[in-house]
Amino acid sequence: MASVGSDADGASMLFTGVVRNHNQGRVVGGVRYDVYEEMATGILAQIAEEAKQLVGIDHIAVVHRVGELTVGDVSVAIAVSSPHRAEAFEACRFIIEEIKKRLPVWKKERYGDSVEEWVEGITPVGVPTSRVGRS
Repeated sequence: MASVGSDADGASMLFTGVVRNHNQGRVVGGVRYDVYEEMATGILAQIAEEAKQLVGIDHIAVVHRVGELTVGDVSVAIAVSSPHRAEAFEACRFIIEEIKKRLPVWKKERYGDSVEEWVEGITPVGVPTSRVGRS
């Protein structure tokens, strides 16, 4: 939190999204996140900048992990510091919702029965269709 903090800020917020042990009635043992790296870094920076402009703050950090994760692992982290808590909450909510809509990242779940399946999601505008055909 020190990297996003300021002596002028009275609120610091850390949102973490974690891998849960279930989805739609199935036991989940872990996930794999794949990302379209050529776009992802720029999109995360753009989302953070939009959040800064939306709520009028300067201190935001966002990370989305890729690769293999197990239950309980942090998959996404958003750190925000602002003069007041309302702005921090608003920025975090905006960022996670925009990540879900726009970040070119795909999730494959591993279930307790040793089956793996891609989770249905949204392919962001601008992602080449060749990137969508995952293995």
